Amino acid sequence: MFKLAHFLKPYKKEVILGPFFKLLEAIFELMIPTLMALIIDNGIKLGDKSYILKIGSIMILMAIIGMGCAFTCQYYAAKASQGFGTKIRKALFQHIGTLSYSEIDTIGTSSLINRITNDVNQLQLAVAMLIRLVIRAPFLCIGGLIMAMILDFKLSIVIIFLLPIFTFILYLIMYKSVPLYKTVQKKLDNLAQTLRENLSGVRVVRAFAKIDYEKTRFEYSNKNLTEDMIKVGNISSLLNPATALITNFAVLAVIWYGGFRINIGEMTQGQVIAFINYINLIVLALIVVANLVIIFTRASASAARVNEILEMEPSINDPSISNDYISLKDSNNVVEFRNVSFYYKNSKEPTLKDISFNIKTGDVVGIVGVTGSGKSTLLNLIPRFYDTFKGTVLVNGIDVKEYPQEELRKKIGLVPQKSVLFSGTISENIRWGLENATVTEVQLAAEISQASDFIEDFPDKYNTVLSQGGVNLSGGQRQRIAIARALVGKPEILILDDSLSALDYSTDAALRKSLKENIHNASIIIVSQRVSAVKNSDSIIVLDDGKIVGIGNHDSLMESCITYREIYLSQLDRKENTYGSPSFETTF
Repeated sequence: MFKLAHFLKPYKKEVILGPFFKLLEAIFELMIPTLMALIIDNGIKLGDKSYILKIGSIMILMAIIGMGCAFTCQYYAAKASQGFGTKIRKALFQHIGTLSYSEIDTIGTSSLINRITNDVNQLQLAVAMLIRLVIRAPFLCIGGLIMAMILDFKLSIVIIFLLPIFTFILYLIMYKSVPLYKTVQKKLDNLAQTLRENLSGVRVVRAFAKIDYEKTRFEYSNKNLTEDMIKVGNISSLLNPATALITNFAVLAVIWYGGFRINIGEMTQGQVIAFINYINLIVLALIVVANLVIIFTRASASAARVNEILEMEPSINDPSISNDYISLKDSNNVVEFRNVSFYYKNSKEPTLKDISFNIKTGDVVGIVGVTGSGKSTLLNLIPRFYDTFKGTVLVNGIDVKEYPQEELRKKIGLVPQKSVLFSGTISENIRWGLENATVTEVQLAAEISQASDFIEDFPDKYNTVLSQGGVNLSGGQRQRIAIARALVGKPEILILDDSLSALDYSTDAALRKSLKENIHNASIIIVSQRVSAVKNSDSIIVLDDGKIVGIGNHDSLMESCITYREIYLSQLDRKENTYGSPSFETTF
C-alpha cells in the first residue's frame, strides 16, 4: 500500500488533522471513567449534589467537544479517502488506456473492471480507517492500561493477564481468515467474468435456450464465492463472542478481587467501576485493532492487484521521433509487410508466418481465408495494436514502431468485426472518427456508408440516442454507423474487418459502389467471408494457417490458388457450373 501513498499527497492536511482530532476524542474518552469514579466516591457517597453537577457538567462538555472532534475527523477521513479513490481510479483508467491488446488480454476485462471498482473501494475503506482509527484504537489500548495501572497497579494484573489470551485468539482468527480474503478477491474476478459474459451475451443465451445452463454456471461461481465468504465470515464472527467471554471473566475477576480490596480499604467502589470501564474500553479497542488488521490485509491484497496494473509497462510505446522527421519519409507503398511473423502471448505456434506484401496508394485489397487463418491478426498489426515477433510493418514507408501511436491511428479508419457503439447520439458516435466534424461531414459519411436512409427515418434523426452498445439498432445498422465513424476522419487507410457481414447483398453492393465512387485517395483493405466482396479488388491476399498461399486478382487466383478456388466454388449457387459471378455481385 505504501506505493500508492503518493495519491494522498493532495490531502496532507486531512491525513494529519483527522487523526489529531480523533486523538483528542480518545483523550476525553479515557478521562470519562476516572471522572465517573470521582462522582461515585466524592459525590454520591458523600451526598454532595453540587460536586455531582460540577463533574457531570465537565463530562457533558467533554462529550460535546469529543463529538465535535469525531465529526471533524469523519469529514476529513471522508474527503481524503474519496479523493484518494478518485485519483487511483483516474490513474488506473488512464494507464489501462496505454496498455496494448497483449496486456489487456493477459489481465482480462472482467478483472480490470473489478480492480478499478471493488479493489479501489477496499483501498478507500483502508484510508478512511487509517485516519479515523489507526491512532485512536492503539491509544485507547495503551492509555486504558496506563489509567488502570494508575488507579490500582495490583488489579491491573487482570488486564495484563487478559492481553496475551486475547492476542492469541486474535492471531488464530487472523491466521485462518487472511488467506481466505485473498482467495475471495480472485473468486470475485471469476464471478464478474461470468456475469459480464451473461449480460453481454444475453441474446445469444436466449437464442440457444441456454438460460438454465448459464444459471447453473453462475450459481457455481456464486456458490464458490459464497462458500468462502461464509467460511471467512464464520471465522471472523468468533472474535466477538470469544472477546465477550474473556471480558466477562475479566470483569468477574475485577469484581471479586476489587470487592476484596474494598473490604480492606485499599480501593473505593468508584475505582472498581472505573476499572471495569477501562477493561471494556481496552477490549473494544482491541476488537477494533483486529478489524483494522483484517481491513488492511484485504486492502493490501487489493493494493497488490492495483499496483500490478499501474506497474505494468505497455509493450507498445511511442518513440521519441519528431513529426517533421516522419513527414519527410514517404513511399508508393501505403502499407507494406516484410517477412512478418507473429505469436500471441503464451502461444507455442505462430499465428502469422513470414508474411510479405504491399499495398499502393488508392488500391483496394481483399483478404480472404478460412476461419482462424490469421486475417484479423494481420489487420491488427497495421495500427500497431500488437507488435510483430519478427519482420517489419511499414505505413508510408515508415516502420509503424517509429510512429507516435496517435498519429499512426489517425491515418487509419478501422471498422472491426464487432461493431462497438457507445451510449449517446448517432451523431456523437460518428464523430468519434473526427471530433470536430461538421454536420455536413457527418451526413456525408453516413450517406457513403448507406446509413443515412435509416437514420433519416428516426424521429430525432442524427440526434437519436443509442442504448449501450447500440442494442436498439440491428446488426447491419450498427455496422453502417461504424463504417461512417471510420470514414468521417478521411483516413489514408480504410480497414473493413469482415464489417459487411450483417448487410444484405443489395446493401453490401451499394456500399461498395459508394466507396468506389467517393473514396479516391485512400487505400481500402477488406476482409470478408464473401468472395463477392473482394472479387473485383485490385489485389486479393489468400491466407491459410497463418501463411500467404496466394496473391493476385480473381482470375489469376482461380487458376493458381487451390484454397481461393475452393472458397469461391463453395459459395457459388449449386446450379452454377462456371466461374461466372452470382447475380448479387457488383464491381468495386
